[in-house]
Amino acid sequence: MTEHIDAAQLQQEADQFKQEFRTIRDAVGLVIVGQEQVVEATLTAILCGGNVLLEGVPGLGKTELVKALSRVLELDFSRIQFTPDLMPADVIGTNVMTADDGGNYKFEFRQGPVFTQLLLADEINRATPKTQSALLETMQEGTVTTGGNTYHMKQPFFVLATQNPIEQEGTFPLPEAQLDRFMFKVVVPFLNREELNEVISRTILHKQLEVDKIVDGPRILELRAILDRVVVSDPMRDFACRLVLSTHPNTEYAPDLAKRFLRWGASPRAAQALIRAARVRALSQGRPHVAFEDIRHYAAEVLQHRALLNYDGQAENISVADVIAECVAKLPTEG
Repeated sequence: MTEHIDAAQLQQEADQFKQEFRTIRDAVGLVIVGQEQVVEATLTAILCGGNVLLEGVPGLGKTELVKALSRVLELDFSRIQFTPDLMPADVIGTNVMTADDGGNYKFEFRQGPVFTQLLLADEINRATPKTQSALLETMQEGTVTTGGNTYHMKQPFFVLATQNPIEQEGTFPLPEAQLDRFMFKVVVPFLNREELNEVISRTILHKQLEVDKIVDGPRILELRAILDRVVVSDPMRDFACRLVLSTHPNTEYAPDLAKRFLRWGASPRAAQALIRAARVRALSQGRPHVAFEDIRHYAAEVLQHRALLNYDGQAENISVADVIAECVAKLPTEG
């Protein structure tokens, strides 16, 4: 009897999650033209507590997407424009000397813009590796350590970073440790003719639409707690693990493209991300259990920035996304 009540309650939570997910997605869609997959992927990562790297050429609405999410989710928002001369202290803050009324001097920590809930790291690859590394602890642990003290970020906390794939001058590639802390890498495609006309219509010919708050930070944490109750069977968990292993060229699960063109595959964080994203996908479809299609759905976003091409792959200009697509297509559900 208890199991029946629990199953019914979980199904009710799944139905409610599905409704709220679609309401948030549709609200953001009032501002962002097209890009449905981009909006869904970004929202999925946020509900999981993951960070997102948005890659696309200028003018596709990456920054507007982050701003719209901050309004719909009612989160504190901060933006850092990354430049080559940006220093770590400009991101996390610094200790300054202050004097009290008695004339006594002491060091006081002044928080940087990273102390927010939704941080937009704009053009992150324009900053030096030293400055990029200032976000490593914050993205993984949700803390900032400086001057021997550790400060905890207000939860929920997310980093949404943007980068331009075609700009090479004055940019620094993100190191593997930094990339691995992004749950998703979402490629923002260029608009088609109909979408481009709609952008002009909304932004130039008519007043830009505004969006209202749908949920707040505490509700996001409640929705995240529901994810832990979504059923992940042993075959689903094993499929996610085998999918990650298929990106490693020296394993039995790797398809031909991976063996020929990959030097190294995804990390254990990728397997965790696949399961977390699959749970959101299942709930957004109104199911309290994960299916194979849920794990496959966000495989590209989870894996494509974690797999490294070898010399042959770089020389032949192989797309990592194509390799990941073959990994997903060739991996059997039973193994």
